[in-house]
Amino acid sequence: MELLKNILLALIPIFVAVDAIGVLPIFASLTKGIKPEEKTKIIMQSMLTALCLAVGFILVGKTVFRLLGITMGDFMIAGGAILFCIAIIDIINPVKNRRIPTQELGAVPLGTPLIVGPAVLTTSLVIVSQYGLLATMISVMANILLAGLVFSSSSSLIKALGESGSKALSKIMSLLLAAIAIMLMRKGFVLLLR
Repeated sequence: MELLKNILLALIPIFVAVDAIGVLPIFASLTKGIKPEEKTKIIMQSMLTALCLAVGFILVGKTVFRLLGITMGDFMIAGGAILFCIAIIDIINPVKNRRIPTQELGAVPLGTPLIVGPAVLTTSLVIVSQYGLLATMISVMANILLAGLVFSSSSSLIKALGESGSKALSKIMSLLLAAIAIMLMRKGFVLLLR
């Protein structure tokens, strides 16, 4: 029962950090005109890249911190500041259409930094210390799978939300990300002051 509660508590901040709905318009513009079977291959590549990066970072992140002499408070403040900057950039800047070769599209920019970027890595490492390794891993995997499902349904979701609806939802997610960033910095300062 405690594990289920921790998974649910870890799921929400990672869901906000992944922001699959916010990434949806970017995914749609990047894959415009690509054949459905090629699109499926890109989605699978993006999910695999995101999963490997997130799991690797979660498993070795704290060891790297110990070697560098970085405390969790330091990371929370730095991560919160980066998340805040990302959220502000997402709120202020409109999405630009980009063209990237399809063979690397799934890994970069979709797998990283769009699905798993600084926001997810920072949030995951903080959540490990709050809710445990297993709950964090399950939450990260579930959110990456959800991102894959959102991308697979991109055509119908864009039609349902409309371009302006998906952009508005993305802005709301960015605002939530900014709030999570402030919370991370606040908790980091409390840790450092102890």
